[in-house]
Amino acid sequence: MKSLLLLFALFILGFSAQAQFPGGGGGSSVTGRISGLVVDSISKKGIDYATITLYRSGGKAPLNGVVTDSKGNFRIDNLNPGKYKVTISFIGYPTKTFDPVTTTPAKPDANVGTVRLSPTGRMLKGVDVVGQQALVENHIDKLVYNAEKDLTTSGGNATDVLRKVPLLSVDLDGNVSLRGDQNVRVLINGKPSGALSTSLADVLRTIPADQIKSIEVITSPSAKYDAEGSGGIINIITKSSKASGISGSVSGGVGTRQNNGNVNLNYKHNRFSLGANIGGNGAWPQTSLVDFSSVTGPVTRTQTAQSRTTRQGVRGSINGSYDFNDFNSITTNVTINSIAMKNNGMGFNTNSLFAGNGGYTSDNYNKTSLGGFDWSADYTHKFKKQGEELTIAGQWSHTAATNDYATEYFGVPAAFIRFTPNQNGTNDGTNNEYTAQADYSLPIGKKIKLEAGGKSIFRRINSDFEVFQQNNNTGPYLLNDTASNLYKYNQNVYAGYTVATFTLPKSYSLQVGARVENTQIDGTPSNSTQPSLSPFSNSYTTFVPTIAVSRALKGGNSVKLNYTKRITRPSLTQINPFINKANADNQTQGSPTLSPEVSQTVELGYTAFIKSSVVILSTYYKHTNNLIEGIANSVYDTDLGRTITRTNFLNIGKNNSIGVSASGSVNPVKPLTIRGSASVYTYDASANSALLAQQSSNNTYIQYNIFTGASLALKKGFAAEVFGIFNSARRNIQGTGPAFNLYGLGLKKDIIAKKFTLGLNALSPFQKYLHLNTNINGNGITQHQTISYPLRSFGISFSYNFGKITYGQQAKKKGVNNDDIMPGDTGNGGGVPSGGGGRPQ
Repeated sequence: MKSLLLLFALFILGFSAQAQFPGGGGGSSVTGRISGLVVDSISKKGIDYATITLYRSGGKAPLNGVVTDSKGNFRIDNLNPGKYKVTISFIGYPTKTFDPVTTTPAKPDANVGTVRLSPTGRMLKGVDVVGQQALVENHIDKLVYNAEKDLTTSGGNATDVLRKVPLLSVDLDGNVSLRGDQNVRVLINGKPSGALSTSLADVLRTIPADQIKSIEVITSPSAKYDAEGSGGIINIITKSSKASGISGSVSGGVGTRQNNGNVNLNYKHNRFSLGANIGGNGAWPQTSLVDFSSVTGPVTRTQTAQSRTTRQGVRGSINGSYDFNDFNSITTNVTINSIAMKNNGMGFNTNSLFAGNGGYTSDNYNKTSLGGFDWSADYTHKFKKQGEELTIAGQWSHTAATNDYATEYFGVPAAFIRFTPNQNGTNDGTNNEYTAQADYSLPIGKKIKLEAGGKSIFRRINSDFEVFQQNNNTGPYLLNDTASNLYKYNQNVYAGYTVATFTLPKSYSLQVGARVENTQIDGTPSNSTQPSLSPFSNSYTTFVPTIAVSRALKGGNSVKLNYTKRITRPSLTQINPFINKANADNQTQGSPTLSPEVSQTVELGYTAFIKSSVVILSTYYKHTNNLIEGIANSVYDTDLGRTITRTNFLNIGKNNSIGVSASGSVNPVKPLTIRGSASVYTYDASANSALLAQQSSNNTYIQYNIFTGASLALKKGFAAEVFGIFNSARRNIQGTGPAFNLYGLGLKKDIIAKKFTLGLNALSPFQKYLHLNTNINGNGITQHQTISYPLRSFGISFSYNFGKITYGQQAKKKGVNNDDIMPGDTGNGGGVPSGGGGRPQ
């Protein structure tokens, strides 16, 4: 908290800095304007939202900026007489520059006239892959998916968008993988959220797809980024208004599977901006079918069940920013999350241990609720030297989660009732995460840029797990001390980094960096009813080097080579030694001695323009040590008096993965765009000698995720799109996770241009259920499970933009001026889901 108080003090100093670094100056009191009209040279129509940037004549530091209105007009007001440089840019067109544009006291207004921009299929500056704003762009440090150009996500949520992003895959539980690795950092607008780490899948469902501008996928982060997340970083960018005045939008969707809605409101005037957003998602009750069979030692169990699930979520945010002058600015943001989910199920069970019993039934109830907030604030000071900046940022994330459950059995013979105790329980958890960060950027000449910074993260997690049981399944429910647990978990992370970027001859660029992170953790159980429970502590330091080399080739083509090192810290669930017996037949237990996963990746990428098409190719090698996986074992539970399955989280060994990914698009005819992406990689794990008997996956396995789609721009405001997604099964050393395929289509019509849009969408219209198979084969244990998930859905969506917008003076872009995510990256906080803990990352 001291760091946050220090941050407030710096904000106060920011106000006083206005006097120290005044903007403007003396001179003539006469002010004027620079105006003009921007049109397409072919269609002769005005280009709206083109960017107009104002500089001093011959200068490099922007003074002001506006965007054109719906007819292509622009105007920059309140200008003192002088000589200026004006640049006009828009995606898909070359930038035009006017220098000087002169205004005088006698003639304060200047008009650059009609500016005709000629469209081009490429941009030769850098290695961005763009055209008429391509759906997929490839930057030197990331791949960008422009979701706002995708029609089929209308009426959906963030999960639906992520499924179509190259290199990513999302299973039906909402687990996100990057090239097969689920250890990814997920950020929203460059910042983490405690709610994301507690319940990532549920939070993603509360973000309407209509509010997502783009998805950034960073496979080889530089040393500036947190080292957490061996798979890489996913950054979800939401839409925001850049125009002055009051504006807003209302969007929503109603369907047979889910419904969502969102309201956006923005206010911007001169150097002050304020925005508010609230969105929600509600799924209709969905019934899934489950078939399960298990052989654990001498015991054979089966279950045929169905479960009915309902889910609702709300996410709201308020953000504001203010520029004191050209040198000092602040931003702040508050986000609130609320999620509720209920599940009611019943099943028919058999157990070979219950001699003479044909089977018995079970009823299950589960309710999860989660609420919390994220508050962040940044202060940026820009020095007189162009590009030299200091940013100080702080964030507080708070999450409270509650999970209630109950299980009752019917038809169990009296002699075996003690094997199947009726029980209910509750798991209350809180997670507070505090972050303080400072970043500094310094250009040296025109060809060198240095960056350095430090960060501290403090996580405080409490988990209170109480379990109650009936004696012989009758009478009152009594506290079961051996199944209950109160646990406190602390994690402190201290980090520092430095990065140097060099512009070299012959179109080469070089970036080298180094980061050091020290992690200190401790766990304190409040009871000792389980022999395995005792206080523990651990500490480790990780050195993270990064290097990236790129070269711009002719025709806008480019090649790049990256090396990066990443870690994945074990979560509280994986560390907590408490034996979670909420499911008596399938228990879990963590290990305090777990080491973090350490992965090293070398990646070679190539981007090529071929006529009107673009292709992005990459190949990589990834080596992971201390691989963490859950290992299922056959264990005799002395409390139950029978053999059960217990999953322990262990450092199982290492994995080598070789992968190839490709994405591209082609326009065979003008209104049709066909695009696709594929990622193919290997799983080749080697278990430690102590776990060789548990390893049933001993070969090198090929895995993949593929996306293909086509969009058609029709006349009179109509547009259509179709897509398909194909994912292979996921491997671990004991078996496989589910494979799945799905497809969808969408149709959109602009009812009122730029104002009101109506859409129709369908997901797998000829496929009622998606069948998900999981197989486990270990030493003395075999399991098979099939979940039939209701998938088919139809929906209608709409969006409406409102408000009176003026295109006058705009506030300049704030934050650190580089290609990385803006400061404030604080790491995933740990939450407390059902079963005793969260996932601090």
